[in-house]
Order: sequence, then structure tokens, then C-alpha cells
Amino acid sequence: MRQRLLWKLLLVNVVPVIAVVVLTIWLAIDRLAANYFMALMDQYMVEPVETHRAFLTAIHHYLLWASLAGLLLALLLSYLLTRRVLRPLSQMVAATREVAAGNFTTRVEVTANDEVGELGSAFNRMADSLERLEKLRKTMVADVAHELRTPLTNLRGYLEGLSDGVLPPEKQTFAMLQQENLRLVHLVEDLQQLARADAAKAFLDKRQLDLGELIGEMLALYRPNLEEKGIAVSCSVDPQAGQVSADRDKLLQTLRNLLENAWKYTPTGGRLAVSTETTAEGTKVTFANSGAPIAAADLPFIFERFFRADRSRSREAGGAGLGLAIVKQLIEAHGGRVGAESDAEETRIWFLLPGESRKA
Repeated sequence: MRQRLLWKLLLVNVVPVIAVVVLTIWLAIDRLAANYFMALMDQYMVEPVETHRAFLTAIHHYLLWASLAGLLLALLLSYLLTRRVLRPLSQMVAATREVAAGNFTTRVEVTANDEVGELGSAFNRMADSLERLEKLRKTMVADVAHELRTPLTNLRGYLEGLSDGVLPPEKQTFAMLQQENLRLVHLVEDLQQLARADAAKAFLDKRQLDLGELIGEMLALYRPNLEEKGIAVSCSVDPQAGQVSADRDKLLQTLRNLLENAWKYTPTGGRLAVSTETTAEGTKVTFANSGAPIAAADLPFIFERFFRADRSRSREAGGAGLGLAIVKQLIEAHGGRVGAESDAEETRIWFLLPGESRKA
């Protein structure tokens, strides 16, 4: 049976009260016994004064020592129990100071299964989240600096070359400069989209949307790109999964990012299949494309910011690694979830929007 902090506090507070009650009863019984002893002395005509005085002296002596022993025992038990109860709280106070100072690796030792233990576990989970967020923040700052460094370095080199007369002011040179500038613009736009996706939950304009129509709109938009690579496209929309409640712009952004990702990583002459289905949890949309599989060790991280499963790809081909992170934020803002599977035949990236019946 799970220990409860209530029982510990009762033990600390009730034991002294019980001791007082027992002592009072003891003294009352002792008083009655003394009176009864005096009555017996009178009945048998025994001189009661000295005997009575000796009896009371002995009783008081033992009561005094018993009281002192009981008091010391109560103090000792109260001290030990109270210290045991307060030890985790003291650890949490010290750990809180460490976290406030920026040390997110601090954890408290959870040794009990009561409310204090639950508080310690909650504190450790909070510290885990803060540590993970701090690592993500540092990683994101480093990744943004890394992503910006390459185009900025190229721009600086080209501009210095033009300024020094090393590079001729030709159309090709300006095209390279324009390309690097566009890379910077795309990265900033991705960061803005990611920021908007983080705050999407507070700004959702949900409406009843035709999912098949939105998918068809995105496929039509990307048809030239897909045809250029000779990618065979198939689309299967479950009629029962046709209507969803979502923010149109954010759902279109999700579909666009997934289609962009599939187009980039599907080899020439490959295939892409888009499908929807109704599940017990809601509506599931899957983008399945042929191509090189994603390593099992990389799958849990493909929705992280700036992560590219194929690190050998250039930034022009692989992007900044923000597309799937934006998808995750937008779908989670709708109360849904995302996932991915990959094998030798194809890679499947999906998202799930909860059904209306689960919002009640």
C-alpha cells in the first residue's frame, strides 16, 4: 500500500498527544489506587502516614522517570520522522537554487512514494525538460550561426573579389551572389515560419476543410517539379476522412512542407504516394516516397530543428532542416501528432489530426 504523507504527519503529531492522554490516565489511576490503598490501611487499622508517604514517593519517582523517558523518546521520534519528511524538501530547495543559477543537470533523490516523492519526481521531470530546452536552444543558436556562416562567407568572398578586381563583374558572378542571397532569405523565412508554428496554438482559425481538395491543390502546385524528376505520383483519399477541422493556412503549410520534403528526397524516376485514412484516433495523412532509407538511429530526430538525416547533402538540396520541425509544431498545435517509418522500399512520414468526437 502506498505510503501517504498524511500518515507520517499524523504519526508525528498524534504520538505526543497520546502520550499526554496515557500519562493523564495513568496519574488518575494512580490517584485512585492511592485512595484505595489508604482505605485498606484504615480498614485493617495500619498506620497509613508513613506507608502512604513511601507509596506516593515511589509512584512519583517512577512517574517522573517515565515522563522524562517518554518525553525524550517523543522528541527523538519526532526529530527523526520530521527530518526524514523534510529531507527531500531541503534537497529540492538546494536543487532549485542550482536550476535558478543555470545548472539544469541537478536532480533530487526520490526515496519515498508519497506526496513528497511525487513532488521530487515532478521536479526531476521539470529539470529534464529545462535541460532539454537549454540544449535545444544552444544547438539552435549554433545551427543558425552555422547555416548563416556559409552564405555570408561566400558573399563576402565574392564582394571582396569584385572590389579588388579579382573577379570580373559578369552576369555569372552576380547570379552566384543572387543565389547566396536567396539562401539567406529562405533561411530567414524558415525561421519566421518556425516561430509562427511555435505560437500557432494560440492563433488557430479552425474550419471544416476538404482534405482531398487541399492535397490536390498542393499536388497541382508541385506537378512541374515532380514531372521534371519523373516521379510517379498516386493519391488515395478515404471519403470518410475527407472533412477535417483545421486552420487552412497552417494545414496547407504542413502539406507543402511534406510534399517539398518528399520531392527533394525522392530519386529521379521514383514514386510518391499520398494517402488518407480514418483511424480510431482521427484522420491520418501519409506521404510515402521511394529512395534511400533513413537510418533507424536517425528516425527519432528527423522532426528536430536543423536535423538532416543525410548529412552528405548540400544545403541547397537538403535545406536548413526546418521543414519537418515546422510540420511537427503545426500538427501538435492542432492536438495531433507526427511520425515516420522507413525501410528499404520506402519512407513514410505521416501526421494525425484528432477527430471532432475527441474534443468534447
